[in-house]
Amino acid sequence: MKKITLLFLVLVIASCGVKQTQSMLSNGDYDGAIYSAIDALKSNKNAKGKQDYVYLLEEAFAKAKQRDLETLNLLSKEKSPANYEKIYNLYTQLSNRQERIKPLLPLQLLKEGRNAIFPMDDYSDDLVNSKSNLSGFLYTNAKKLMTSKNKMDFRQAFDDLTYLEKLNPNYKDVRALMDDAQFKGTDFVHVYTKNETNMVIPVRLQDDLLDFSTYGINDKWTVYHNNKQKNVTYDFAMLVNFRQIAISPEQIKEKQFIKEKQIKDGVKNLVDANGNVVKDSLGKVIKVDNMKTITVSVYEFTQFKSCKVTAKVDYINLKTNQLLDAYPVTSEFVFSYIYANYNGDKRAVEETYYQYFDRRAVQFPTNEQMVYDTGEDLKLKLKNIITNNKFRR
Repeated sequence: MKKITLLFLVLVIASCGVKQTQSMLSNGDYDGAIYSAIDALKSNKNAKGKQDYVYLLEEAFAKAKQRDLETLNLLSKEKSPANYEKIYNLYTQLSNRQERIKPLLPLQLLKEGRNAIFPMDDYSDDLVNSKSNLSGFLYTNAKKLMTSKNKMDFRQAFDDLTYLEKLNPNYKDVRALMDDAQFKGTDFVHVYTKNETNMVIPVRLQDDLLDFSTYGINDKWTVYHNNKQKNVTYDFAMLVNFRQIAISPEQIKEKQFIKEKQIKDGVKNLVDANGNVVKDSLGKVIKVDNMKTITVSVYEFTQFKSCKVTAKVDYINLKTNQLLDAYPVTSEFVFSYIYANYNGDKRAVEETYYQYFDRRAVQFPTNEQMVYDTGEDLKLKLKNIITNNKFRR
């Protein structure tokens, strides 16, 4: 019974595969039908159950080849350099299709007593010629684009040259042109800070904020510099303008609270409501936990100081000297330190609280340190602004 069920499942799966391949062929997806048939024929290609795939592969190959050759004929008649890529891709497709089928040959059609027909052609010369034409077109077009003053044209030239380098490695001076196209297509951004507060901004905070190597935000076409370089013409500026710094007074907040807790303090005899000792069935006195209540009075001290930095990030177009956009940013750092002492039994509080009993008051951080400590949060928000708001829309 199990063998019959398994055979039925195999037949159902095979039938679905054939129908799917037939559907691809009927819908003009010839290569989809070819790949599906090839996958099915990779094992037991001469089995009777695989015959439908052989017929489908023969038909799909013939129709795909005919369609590609007709398209090539039309493109060649147009004699347009813009068609070079399509022509090259079609010859590549024709050649690759043959190479996929060759390992399976011969494929038998058992009922007809013949091998399936797959006419194979040599496309090597066509591939070489179409590749040469496409390479020349890409190179000439990229060189033309690089005579422009528009950065977008240099970026398009870079993409064309990248494709050309992959298509035809070491073609002429392509690699040098790629470097030139990338440099001239890149937006360079000068980043600097301005202090409009009445407080001194720590130098190390400014250095950290402008250390863009830690941000990981340079992308393919945007590079940020905090120090201007002589050989670079900057397109944009990003100004981090400190507007206000608010630092709270140093505060020590006091709090007293009492905790009670019942703990085990040895054992005692179990007695009934009349005060008589209770015994078990063997006459032995029953013992129970002796519980007692402990109390502790805790005096808690919290040292508190906060710093809030308000800034504005301006995006400026240096070509027009216009403000493109502005983004407010606020960062806050809170210093909070707890220590405590007690009277009574400290076991009345949770063990996690014991750490505060081992502490003493510490020195408050300086104002400069407080401002600096806002830096990590400020950097995170600054990175978020840069990541979500590009200079060039």
